[in-house]
Formats: sequence, C-alpha cells, structure tokens
Amino acid sequence: MQHQKKKPAARWLQLTAAIVGNALEWYDFAVFATLAIYISKVFFPSAGEYVGLLLTLATFGVGFVTRPLGGIAIGIYADRRGRKAALQLIVALMGLSLLIMVFTPSYATIGVAAPIMIVIARLIQGLATGGEFASATAFLVESAPRHRKGFFGSWQMVGQGLSILGGAGTGLLLTELFSERELLDGMWRLPFIVGLLIVPVGWWIRHYLEEPVESVQARAAAADATLGSTLTRHRRALVASVCMTTCVTASVYIFYFYMPTFLARQFHFPLHDAFKALAIGILGLIVSAPIAGALSDRYGRRNIMILFLTPFVALIYPLFSWVAAAPSLSNLLLIYTVLSLLLGGYFGPFSTAMGEQFPTAVRSSGLAICYNLAVMIFGGFAQLIVTWLIQSTGVTLAPILYSMAAGVMGIIGCILTASPETQALISPAPNGHTAS
Repeated sequence: MQHQKKKPAARWLQLTAAIVGNALEWYDFAVFATLAIYISKVFFPSAGEYVGLLLTLATFGVGFVTRPLGGIAIGIYADRRGRKAALQLIVALMGLSLLIMVFTPSYATIGVAAPIMIVIARLIQGLATGGEFASATAFLVESAPRHRKGFFGSWQMVGQGLSILGGAGTGLLLTELFSERELLDGMWRLPFIVGLLIVPVGWWIRHYLEEPVESVQARAAAADATLGSTLTRHRRALVASVCMTTCVTASVYIFYFYMPTFLARQFHFPLHDAFKALAIGILGLIVSAPIAGALSDRYGRRNIMILFLTPFVALIYPLFSWVAAAPSLSNLLLIYTVLSLLLGGYFGPFSTAMGEQFPTAVRSSGLAICYNLAVMIFGGFAQLIVTWLIQSTGVTLAPILYSMAAGVMGIIGCILTASPETQALISPAPNGHTAS
C-alpha cells in the first residue's frame, strides 16, 4: 500500500526534473538570439552593423549544423542505453558550451580567435540540443498514464516556453538596468553566467530520474532496432513529423527569437518594449499549451492542433500589417497575446503527437531525425534568411510570410499523422509491449 501511494509523487517528481532540465537546455539558445545585436558588436565589430548582425545570426545558425548529428547519435544512445543516460550527457555538453561563452574574450582582445571560439561553443551546444527534444519527449510520453499522455507531453513545450520567457525577460532586464556601453563592456555575459551556475543543478536533478518501464521493456524486446529500419519502416511518420516540426521551429525562431531584433530595426520599437510584448506572449503560450494538451487526450491530437493552428495562419499577416500601420506598444501586446494563445494550442499536443508516430524501441532516434532535420533547414538559418530577404527585396513583413508558410506545413503534417487506429498499433500496450 505504501508503495502504491508513492507512485504519483514519484511520477510528478520525474516529470518536473525533465521539464526543468529541458528549460535549462533551451535557455542558452534563447539568450543568444535575444542578445544578437550586442554579441555582433563584441565579436564582429569591424564588419559593420548589418554585416555584423548577419555574421552573428550565421554563428547562431551554425549550431544547427551539428544538431542532426547530435540528435541521431544521442537518439540512438537513448534508445539503447536509456533516456536517463542521454539526458545527463546533454546537460554535460551544455555546460561546456556555456563555459566557452562566458570566458571567451572579445574580438578587441584576442582578434579572430574570439568569433572562432563562439562558433565552437555553438557547435557543441547544437550537439546537445540535437538530442534534447527527442530524449525529453520520449521520457515524458513514456512516463505518463495512457489517458494523459497529451497533457504530460505538453509540458515539454512549456519547458521551452519558460526558456524563451527567460531569454525575453533577460533582454528586458538587461536593457532596463544597463546602458548599451555597459552591455558591450561585458554585462551581456550575465545571463550566460547564470545558466552556467544552474547547469550542475540540472545534472543533479537528472541523475535522480527513473528510467520509464516502457523504455526498459522496449530495449529488451528490440535490441536489434537500427537507424535504417527507422527510415524504411516509418516514412509517413517521418514526413508528418518534419512538417509539424517546421511549423514549430519557424514560429519559435522567427515569431519569438528574431522578433525583438525585427521590431527594433524595422518598426523602431525600443528593445525593452519588444521584449515586454514577447514576454507577455510567451505567458499566453505557457497557459494555453497544457490546456490544449489535456483537450487532445479527449478529442485527439490532430483535431486540436488544426483547430488552433488554422486561425493563427489566417491572422498573423493582417495583424502584423495592422501594427506596421499603427505601431504602438498596446497593439503589439494585443497581437502577441492572441497569436501566442493560438500557437500554444498547437504546441500543447505537438510533442505527444510526434512521439506517438514511432514505436518505443526507436522513438528517440525517429524523433531526433525528423525534428533536427526540420529545425536545421527551417529554423537554424531562418533569421539569417529573413534578414537577407528584407534587405534584398524590401518586403518588410518577410518574416511573417515565412511563418505563414511554415504554418501551412504544420497543417499538412497534422493531416498526415497516423490515425487513432494506426496509433493503436504503434503505442505500447498496457504490459509495455508494442501491439501488432
């Protein structure tokens, strides 16, 4: 009896640990993106404002080159050695990347070696983040009760939302407390120092995770699962997952990470106003994601995701056109709140919908392949692409058009997801084995 009473508490403790670790993992990405303007002046001062920003965004994007490699390697490692071992490895790599970011001198101090070190840090960070989504998602989905997988999986995206909120809050706080000169003189490093100090806590928390029973049983039953079998047996799942991820990654890296820079450069909003709108919007996403995740347990992942994503795609361009015509903080806050609530409705069921496309034995590797492929192509260099598009075409709302196109891809991905009947064949039965 005592053992049964402890089970719910243990499950929530494990899920909390996974969410906290996931938020820490994405914090570095969020901070780097929101502080891109200052980092460009520290490490590319001789390139000019526009070229320096492009080089910084390219450095940010370089981390996505190693993400597929890290995702596949860590995904296979997670399927063969367990979710816990993979999650610990990811935090260790993250700590190494933050060390380099914190202690690398500026271009003025050591010359070209400075941007080279920053590129190395982004490459390492890309390896770590490449395995994070797949391993954390597999852990959350496999630790959840069968009737609440959508709700539990939604907290994966809540963790990412918290990290984006941390990045936006950091940008808002730093621009409020310090002048541009103080930020360029070293205050921009403060959020990376905070992240570095928290890394040991994240590793300690993940050290005490318990491996999901479903994962242990699947490894024992399917030790011969290979990357090749994942690619050949689950093609529709891979295509659907790439499409769904394209929507998520374009939304995150354009609508949230890039938007403060975009609003400051194109609409001349003060940076602290842009960060304020971003923070309010993220709060809306964090609220709506678990609600939508819970609704998907009752009404289906596909139905809920399409229900929220369709109005997001339809409204994003006219709303930003309105802000372009009438730029004010109140208007910006309104559209970020509305669009983030809708986007959160798509994000909520997303992780579980992705995880349900693959059997447990190849879940981490399958998720890693499609997720990191989409993120590398449509997310990592998205900021670089839209900055170039604005400059070369003169279309101010190019980032919004990019987000709309990605939203359409997301709808297509939802339509391609496995039907409930097919998912019953993929999802593990109560005894932990895959139905067939």
